[in-house]
Amino acid sequence: MKWLLIGLLVVFLLLGSFLLTPSPIDSKAWQAPSPPALTGVLAPNERLRLADLLARDQVYGPEDTAVDAQGVLYTGTQDGKIVRVFPDGRVENWLDTEGRPLGMVFNGEGNLIVADAWRGLLSINPEGVITVLAREAGGTLFRFTDDVDIAPDGRIYFTDASSRFNQPDYLLDLLEMRPHGRLLRYDPRTRRTEELLGNLHFANGVAVSPAGNYVLVNETWKYRILKYWIAGPKAGQAEVFADNLPGFPDNLAVDGEGRYWVAFPTLRNARVDSMHRKPWLKNLVAKLPDSLKPQPQDYGLVVAFDASGRMLISLQDTRGTHLQEITSVNPHEGTLYFGSLHNDRIGRLSLQAIPGLGGQP
Repeated sequence: MKWLLIGLLVVFLLLGSFLLTPSPIDSKAWQAPSPPALTGVLAPNERLRLADLLARDQVYGPEDTAVDAQGVLYTGTQDGKIVRVFPDGRVENWLDTEGRPLGMVFNGEGNLIVADAWRGLLSINPEGVITVLAREAGGTLFRFTDDVDIAPDGRIYFTDASSRFNQPDYLLDLLEMRPHGRLLRYDPRTRRTEELLGNLHFANGVAVSPAGNYVLVNETWKYRILKYWIAGPKAGQAEVFADNLPGFPDNLAVDGEGRYWVAFPTLRNARVDSMHRKPWLKNLVAKLPDSLKPQPQDYGLVVAFDASGRMLISLQDTRGTHLQEITSVNPHEGTLYFGSLHNDRIGRLSLQAIPGLGGQP
C-alpha cells in the first residue's frame, strides 16, 4: 500500500508539472476541409517505383536538387553539406554552408542560389565562395529560409517559412497554426529584399511562371498553393491556384511544358486535422517529446498541375519503400529529380518513362 501511494504521488507530481509547464506555442483553432478522395488522378499507383536511385546511402536528407550546365547534380544535406553527384555516379562533398541548405537553383552566371534554413539567402560561385545575399526583410530576420526560384529578369523569389520557429521546430509551427510565413523578393541590382506576401501558414515551395508574370507559393499547413501576380493588370494581387490538396505541399517547380510539379512529403493526417479544432489540446501536445507528436506517413507523392491549377497526373509510392517523404521535384531536360528531407537517396525518372505522360500508355 505504501509503495502504491508513493507511485500515485509521483504520477501526480509528474502530471502536475507537465500541465503547469508553459506551452511553447500559442495555438489557434482552424477548421480543415475534408480531404479529397484518392481517386481519379489521385488514385493510388506505383509510378515512383520506376525511378532510378542516385547516391544511395551516400547522402542524408537531400532536400532539393539543382543541375548545372555540365550535368552535375547538386543537393543539400542534413549536416549542412552541399554534395555533388557527377554523371558517372561519383559523389563528392563540395562544401559546408554551416547551416541547413534547402531550396536551390542556378542563376544565369552559374552561381548556385541557396535558401539556407539557418543562414538565409546565399549565393555560391563555381569556386565555392559563399556570399550571404539577405538575412532579413522589413526589420524581421529570417528564421526558416526555405525555397527559391529566379524570374526571367534575374530577380530572386524565395520564402521564409516561419518568422517564429526554426527548421527543427516545424511541427510547433504546424500545431500553432498562425501565419508566420512570407514570400520575398531579392533584386541583385539593388541588393534589396522586399516582402511581397505576409501572413502565410508556412510559406514553402516557390516557382516563377515561364513568362515571369506570376509566382506560385505553397502554403503548406493550409494544403493549398497561392498565385501572386508579378506583372499585368493584377500585379501585386494574390489568389488561390489550387486548394484542399491531398497532402502537405512542399517544393514545386515548372518544367519545359509549363507543368507545375509539386512534392508532398506525406498525406493529410486525420489526427492533425482533428486537433486543429482544439487549441488547448495542441498546446498540450506541443509539450510532448517529438516521438509522441504526430508523425508523417511513409508515402511517396508528387502531383503535376497545368497552368490553370488542374491536376494532370500523380506519381506515388504507396509503401514509401523506394521513395518517401519527397520534399522536392526538379524537372531538368526531360528528367525529374526527387529530393527528400530525411531519406538517403535521390530519385531520377525520365518524363518519357512515366505511364500516362510523354506518350506512354
